[in-house]
Amino acid sequence: MEATPFLIAIPETQVLALSARLQHTRWPDHYDGSPWALGADPAYVRELAHYWATGYDWRIAEQRLNREPQFIAKVGGLNIHYVHRRGVGPRPYPLVITHGWPGSFIEFMELLPHLCDPASVGADPADAFDVVVPSLPGFGFSEHPVKPGTSAFATADVWAELMHGLGYERFGAQGGDLGAAVSISLALRHPQHVDGIHLNYLPGSYEPPLSADDPPVTPREQTFLDARAMWTALEGGYAHVHSTKPQTLATSLNDSPAGLAAWIVEKFRAWSDCNGDIESVFSKDELLTNLSLYWYTQTIASSMRFYWEMRLKPLRFAHGERVQPPLGFARFPKEISRPPQSWIERVFDLKQWADMPRGGHFAAMEQPALLAGEIRRFFRPLRR
Repeated sequence: MEATPFLIAIPETQVLALSARLQHTRWPDHYDGSPWALGADPAYVRELAHYWATGYDWRIAEQRLNREPQFIAKVGGLNIHYVHRRGVGPRPYPLVITHGWPGSFIEFMELLPHLCDPASVGADPADAFDVVVPSLPGFGFSEHPVKPGTSAFATADVWAELMHGLGYERFGAQGGDLGAAVSISLALRHPQHVDGIHLNYLPGSYEPPLSADDPPVTPREQTFLDARAMWTALEGGYAHVHSTKPQTLATSLNDSPAGLAAWIVEKFRAWSDCNGDIESVFSKDELLTNLSLYWYTQTIASSMRFYWEMRLKPLRFAHGERVQPPLGFARFPKEISRPPQSWIERVFDLKQWADMPRGGHFAAMEQPALLAGEIRRFFRPLRR
């Protein structure tokens, strides 16, 4: 595998064009007195768009991101962008971390020091990791697939090839959201290379076997399933569109940065541990750096198509089928799905469980120190 060093360098013409588009947004009407009840708050999106056009400095973000060692490599027939940060410690352990939607590799920038240089945050340098953070196909600076077939399973095969190309025969995997699906697929398809996986989210497409030969659903599991069904009915419209008609919506979101902001920022507010105040957890600059990445790379269409792929190839398990590598799970209180341990144990060898004190769906951004502590603890006995 040949890896080429990569630096982000968005042309100034694109930065200026984005500002002009934002300043000429046609804003929709709305009901008075219901700021977030029907979706994104129009007043907040206007405020954010104004700052994006006139105050936000992409170049500062670009410089910060370019301090991380980034590369592009042809893997599985696609050009894959990834961060590869070496650990500072006696025996750094290789770990591949995968993001989801509406996130990106940017989610893990504050997590990396806790994993790669634990001594810098007062932790044991013996827990250092070599961390690889790839951008999913069709996300960020990774190549857009031009034909169907790039599912979580196919992506897992690409990640296995990437880690092998970097010289890692055995490694761990971690992820949330779509990244959890990829990490599970890695463990399922490549158990000879994956020592263990750590998750902070259980994918919605995960279904353990529930035949007559399997244990019946417990009351606690049924409560979880009922809550999941209610959430899907009230909050899951975005996923239904992504997984059925993504290209229709993409035409609008790829053309309107304000629309893109509304679609994505509403999720950061709804899914995080912010008690309705999004900027108590994420600054405008953090939100806009992630949004700018989607805008400049024109990846909203290709990122949404990943849901379409997941619908066609969901995480369904047959009777007796199990994921062999051990699992660690961190359940955050404001996560959009909070399965009981028994639901996970139907398929996984659950070795570590933690109910976290605070945090939501974007755990690596919201609570990097807490998440890193769980990751270090889980992989400590698996290091070779």
